[in-house]
Amino acid sequence: MKEILEYLKARYLSEKAQGMVEYALIVAFIVGVAAVVFGKGGDFQAAVSAGFTKVKTSVEGFTAN
Repeated sequence: MKEILEYLKARYLSEKAQGMVEYALIVAFIVGVAAVVFGKGGDFQAAVSAGFTKVKTSVEGFTAN
């Protein structure tokens, strides 16, 4: 019985640690992207608008074919 408890304890504790690492990596990625966007001195709204315009143009070109 003790072996089963030790197995379950090790399994679920390691999954929690993996989840925390994944969460930290996602947050670091978002912070990195924000730093690049704001670090260039560019306007965030302009960058988002340009991105949506690019996607819109691509979709319009795809649907025209």
